[in-house]
Amino acid sequence: MKTFLIFFLSLILFINCQQQKTTDAGPDNEGSTGEDKMTWWKEARFGLFIHWGLYALPAGEWKGEKISGISEWIMLNGRIPVQEYEKLAEDFNPVKFDAEAWVKMAKEAGMKYIVITSKHHDGFAMYHSRVNPYNIVDATSFDRDPLKELAEACQKQGMKLGFYHSQAQDWHHPGGAYWGMRNNEPYWDQSVERVPFMTYIEEKAYPQVEEILNNYGDVAIMWWDTPVGMTEESAEKLHRLLELQPGILENNRLYGPWNGDFSTPEQHIPPTGLDYDWEVCMTMNTSWGYKSYDDNWKSTETLIRNLADIASKGGNFLLNVGPTAEGEFPQPSVDRLREMGQWMKTNGESIYGTEASPFFKLFWGRCTSKKTDLGHILYLHVFDIPTDGRILVPGIRNEVKNIGLLRDGTDVPYEDQGEDILVDLSGLTADPYNTVLKMEISGEPDVISNMPGENKEGLVRLPAAYGFIHNPGYGGHASLSELSENAYVTHWIDPGARVEFIFSLETPGKYDVLMNGATTASRVGFTLETPSASVESFYKGTGDLMDFQEQQTGTIEFEKSGVMVITIQPDGENWSEFNFKGIKLVKK
Repeated sequence: MKTFLIFFLSLILFINCQQQKTTDAGPDNEGSTGEDKMTWWKEARFGLFIHWGLYALPAGEWKGEKISGISEWIMLNGRIPVQEYEKLAEDFNPVKFDAEAWVKMAKEAGMKYIVITSKHHDGFAMYHSRVNPYNIVDATSFDRDPLKELAEACQKQGMKLGFYHSQAQDWHHPGGAYWGMRNNEPYWDQSVERVPFMTYIEEKAYPQVEEILNNYGDVAIMWWDTPVGMTEESAEKLHRLLELQPGILENNRLYGPWNGDFSTPEQHIPPTGLDYDWEVCMTMNTSWGYKSYDDNWKSTETLIRNLADIASKGGNFLLNVGPTAEGEFPQPSVDRLREMGQWMKTNGESIYGTEASPFFKLFWGRCTSKKTDLGHILYLHVFDIPTDGRILVPGIRNEVKNIGLLRDGTDVPYEDQGEDILVDLSGLTADPYNTVLKMEISGEPDVISNMPGENKEGLVRLPAAYGFIHNPGYGGHASLSELSENAYVTHWIDPGARVEFIFSLETPGKYDVLMNGATTASRVGFTLETPSASVESFYKGTGDLMDFQEQQTGTIEFEKSGVMVITIQPDGENWSEFNFKGIKLVKK
């Protein structure tokens, strides 16, 4: 087996080919991802996203009807005319807004920065804009600038502040972009006389971005969103404004071909780390803005484990709250922030300033890493302690100096088994969310990857536990049945979910695919995809979701050897709930 370093370098090359993305970060942006700019952001690892606007008032309903989709898109999804939506401002009066309390909550949760919506797609500015009266000071009875108050509170409490700004979509301005215009769909409010997009950029987008960069102190991040209709000309015009804030970071959503300083996976965690700085943005429930009947809350356990998962892959976690129209965080959000903060007070060392894991796959949890003057610390995030109380740290060649419980320093017994370390947790009380061990080693991590590979008989075994589940941002989520090598994928109902395997292949050529699964449907359809091939196939029903059977589901060809990826992508029109134990690739 190759070492993890070889695997990682190969994976980077693969990702570059797969994503087919340009490395252009934008005009005059040479070196913009330099360490001097990114240091604080990489150290932070954890931030708060706030989606707040007029959409908090209808909270997902319009004229007594529940509007499908996320609440901040209610104007578009409900096809609400501009003049009708505007009237929301007459009743928007968030008298319970308390900037100091918001920042304190974020700080106590262990977050290091805040990003808040200065203007979302509905075009309503959540600050006092002198450019356009459609803003919270001039159009409502509130008569306060919440972003000014938030900026002051952040400065006082040592919190970095960034602004989300919808630079392209603006459903209020007659020239603003809207979802669907790329498909030549007409703007839904026929009473609006449309004007050119650049008129919107010059009249509203440019001067409003200039306002928030000039009038709110140090701005750490410019968080652009949905570059629908953006051209290089409009992007360059807005991008030049960032010179007003030396050291500001920007994401990758200003203009499609540009990377910005970091990429933004939304509502999902990439199966592996990316070859570029990245930040997962995710909701606590389903909607970004406040939606009164959205009770699909992620548990504190899930959120803490997501944080560890993201940090273990070298990313940041931007966790969202949608405040109410009165200006309060919903109580379920408050509860989760408080519980995450309690965990972070004890275990934050394993998150802040850490680097990605040197291990390919750990079935019991995740690992984050940190360099010290004497070597490295590996923080072992044990999600569930096995019934026998022991976990295996696989393929590590370094000398282990000590393993202790991070929360109180208690020594944890372990046994050196050559290239594996067997850790005994049987005498410990598990943390209900994530038990963290501090493993001190000499030198740089030297790890033999446990990535699956081809054996001498030309067989590649890919158990489900070695797979990476990629769930869509919304809808049902597939998951592993347990944290062990014997796990299977369960709750695979949504055809938007897919499973990827990364493995090493010694010999190119054709391989039969044997799939082990179970379904009550007569059959389920899917596509087997590799970097160079795509094969449509199906799996015949077994009559019971626990009646696992191995079936040949096609033949696929690999044109070269090395680190490979194969993806199982469901056929949306021929899919039903499917339990999945894994696949075998058998050389023909």
